[in-house]
Amino acid sequence: MVSTQDPCAQPTLLHPDDAIIQLLAQVDATNDSEVVDLSHAIGRVLAEDLTSGIDLPPFDNSAMDGYVFRFDDLDAQAQETHLTLVGSSFAGHPFSGKAQKNTCIRIMTGAPVPAGYDTVQMQEKCTANGEVICIGHPARKGANVRARGEELSAGTKVLYKGTQIRAAEMGVIATIGLSQIRVVRTIKVAFFSTGDELRPVGTELAPGQIYDSNRYSIQGLMAKANVEWIDLGVIRDDKEAIRAAFKDAASQADMVITSGGVSVGDADYTKQILSEEGQITFWKLAIKPGKPFAFGKLGKAVFCGLPGNPVSSMVTFYKLVWPILNKMQGLPNRAAITYQAKLTTAIRKQPGRVEYQRGVLTQNAHGELEVAVTGGQGSGMLTSMSIANCFINLAQFQADVEAGTIVNVEPFHSVLS
Repeated sequence: MVSTQDPCAQPTLLHPDDAIIQLLAQVDATNDSEVVDLSHAIGRVLAEDLTSGIDLPPFDNSAMDGYVFRFDDLDAQAQETHLTLVGSSFAGHPFSGKAQKNTCIRIMTGAPVPAGYDTVQMQEKCTANGEVICIGHPARKGANVRARGEELSAGTKVLYKGTQIRAAEMGVIATIGLSQIRVVRTIKVAFFSTGDELRPVGTELAPGQIYDSNRYSIQGLMAKANVEWIDLGVIRDDKEAIRAAFKDAASQADMVITSGGVSVGDADYTKQILSEEGQITFWKLAIKPGKPFAFGKLGKAVFCGLPGNPVSSMVTFYKLVWPILNKMQGLPNRAAITYQAKLTTAIRKQPGRVEYQRGVLTQNAHGELEVAVTGGQGSGMLTSMSIANCFINLAQFQADVEAGTIVNVEPFHSVLS
């Protein structure tokens, strides 16, 4: 149900949709580029348009295995015609002879169509008797022939600046014969954790200590972001050590990310040093998990301060930092793809913030989408992110939701899947 009253709404909180508009308005795409070998181009972003120097396909070729012949040699009064086999054309080994009347050539898929021949019939509709081939008539002249340049002609733009190179683009670039391309320079991102309570994995915990998990979660997210990751480790709770870490991070990165130290009640050095060393705004967002967020400039670097709770850290990265990194690489900000699914478990919710509850999206035997929450939704329950494959998106002023209600779900995209 949707509440018409919103007694718990917090008007000072910024809706995440408005937040991302404001964030992206303060970030520019890099103008720097570099040339890379095609074999290292996956995931990179084109820094210029690419134009084909050749026709595609570069020659007339067969769309299937069979026989190629002159359509005008077919007996128009019959359903099939007997032609004499005089040669063959294979990929890489074309027929070099001249076309002759009432003859055909054995041809394989992708092989060049010899000059003077114009039509191919698949082998299933042909019968061979020695050198005599009985051809079942195709419907038209030029059947089963891929014409030179039918996909594109030389001089045509095939890929445009700002295109992210995936497997298909890798193949397209190879098809037009380019071994190197110019792409947007790799964005560098520096990250460190602060806190004397943080211990490295593989060590024993003393009372009051926890393992430094956020650095590994963020590192996992970065691995999907096509950026250069600079891990500065854990910085102790020392004012000057933290100051030095911020300066070091900003000097070598395009973006600096930290986790923790950005909420109203934090009694550490992080906020103080950020205020002294950078131009940082501390945001209160109408999202759950993840209300506190910091954004601004630290030297020439963009700064993003994530909440300390592990789920909050991942959600704010997914919803806010990922679009910023995309813009810095010249990629567009695309709205999330959502679906409607039947909720199989009730959800408790207070109006006031947009909630991204972790869910498991499935399809039932009738082909209908269903979704269930992963269990506890606390911002410290990182296992919920491991179990989930989607967010259940609940509107800012929505209240409790009963099982059986149709809700909006947002399947995880590549950064979380």
